[in-house]
Parts: sequence; C-alpha cells; structure tokens
Amino acid sequence: MPSRIIDSPLGPLRLKTDGQALVALDWWSTPPEGADAGDGGDPLLEETARQLDAYFAGRLHRFDIPVDPAGTPFRRRVWDLMLTIPYGEAATYGGMAKALASGPRAVGGACGANPIPIIIPCHRVLASGGAPGGYSGFGGLDTKAFLLGLERRHTPARTETAAVPGRENALL
Repeated sequence: MPSRIIDSPLGPLRLKTDGQALVALDWWSTPPEGADAGDGGDPLLEETARQLDAYFAGRLHRFDIPVDPAGTPFRRRVWDLMLTIPYGEAATYGGMAKALASGPRAVGGACGANPIPIIIPCHRVLASGGAPGGYSGFGGLDTKAFLLGLERRHTPARTETAAVPGRENALL
C-alpha cells in the first residue's frame, strides 16, 4: 500500500492510499528509525501532500481528494455527513445523530474511528453548546482546538449559513 510521511504544523503525518483513493491519515509522534518520505512517485500521495500544505497555510478550504475509509456502513454515513460541514463551521454530535436517526454517542464513536482526520473533518463536530467534546487524533483536544482556530482565522466573514443536516447553523 503506497504511503508517504509529510511534515505538518501538528507533527509528522503518514498518508496511505490503495492506489485509487486515500485510505488513511495517521499522526506520528516520532517516525520510526529509518522512516523516509515514502512513495514520492504516487500522484495521489503528492496531491494529498500539496493540498494539506495549502490547508495548513489557510489557502485551501475544501479538499478534492478521493477517499475510501474502511468502516461499517453506519460509520461511512457519519463520515459522508462530516464531509458536508463547510470549512470554518461546525456541527454537533446531537444534530448529526438526529440527521442520521441515531444517537450522539454513536456519532462520537464514528468520529473517534475516523481513519482520515483533517480531510474527513471530525474536528468540526462539537458537543452541544459548542463545547469541544473529544478528539482521538494525536494531541487530543489541543489538536482539535488548533484545527478549529486555523479555520476560524482563515474564514471570510459570513452573514448567513447554508443548511447542512446536523450543523444547526453553527459558525466557529
């Protein structure tokens, strides 16, 4: 499975594809001895790295990368719904659960199992009242706060919001 390690403001990230779509994005607190940049010849890995660099610089607000996360049908529905949450905005666990005819804890479980964080934006899902809830990525809630703050700083002022199921018109 082609993979590549890239640097980010959050530390090293490992990207994995199946040749057709991105299947994983992992945080690496410390790359293993002898780890290299990986398969630099894979066009999808190159494009994903380019888009992540632009995202962290505040220039990219929507990823255009094919993704194919492994998960149960329910988790895949949650991840599909997460992909509709616009940059700089947020949904709640409860709102997403209502849109999916499920429970907030099940949505939280799917968020925690997301194999492609950042690109499938689980960091945009908050607890009721705007509390951060949880975050299973490296660095936990500090990482979630970093990503939400990045998006807040690079989001143009809006006077209205689009209706996204489960989003409850929340702005960051």
